[in-house]
Amino acid sequence: MVSLQGKIALVTGGTRGIGKAIALELIKEGATVIINYSKDDLSAEETYKEVQELGGYAKLYKGDISNYDFCKEMIDYIIKTFGKIDILINNAAVSFRGLFMDFSSRNIENIFGINVFGAMYLSKEVIPHMINRGSGNIINISSIWGEAGASCEVLYSSTKGAINLFTKSLAKELAPMGIRVNGIAPGVIDTEMNSFLSPEEREELENEIPVGRFGDPKEVAELVVFLCSEKCTYINGQILKIDGAML
Repeated sequence: MVSLQGKIALVTGGTRGIGKAIALELIKEGATVIINYSKDDLSAEETYKEVQELGGYAKLYKGDISNYDFCKEMIDYIIKTFGKIDILINNAAVSFRGLFMDFSSRNIENIFGINVFGAMYLSKEVIPHMINRGSGNIINISSIWGEAGASCEVLYSSTKGAINLFTKSLAKELAPMGIRVNGIAPGVIDTEMNSFLSPEEREELENEIPVGRFGDPKEVAELVVFLCSEKCTYINGQILKIDGAML
């Protein structure tokens, strides 16, 4: 049993898919969670209802993490309201499929703004508060494509590769201050991001995964909880794959 009682956590992209599973799992373990999202109010309301059903406590905070001023405002709000921040989960991400040569400069700026700069902006803002307390956990949600690369997902793969090196470098910088920084690289997870697949395409992809199925968002969330616990204080600067032995 892992207890995160009294911990204050921020989860970006926390109202759908992996982010939602992470937020709910943290709440089950006793954490107070600030759930950031950018657009989908309906999903946010549904997530908040699930939090209430669990008997947990969460705050919804809407806004665009690719905007530095918004990131600063959100962290300032958390510190002012709760007095600290123990856990930052940089989960929010977008993905564009298609040939690299067909994307506009705006597409490139948009995906790096959310997937990379957002994580950097928030990390920059939480670090001073974590240093003051001598502890903290930053977990960046990456992807196996950040290591292997994927055709027709060049932009997404590039952002996740950047996140991997950001994670490893930042961990080395912050370890002396008692702060851990790790990454999780999921394989194919059963979320809305893969809803475009036809039944035939899904079956073909499942056949490429040694365990024979897509991952469940809850499995990623449980790994996040473990990394946030005191059971793994020597795990730092790692990118942990959770992909059913796909790579």
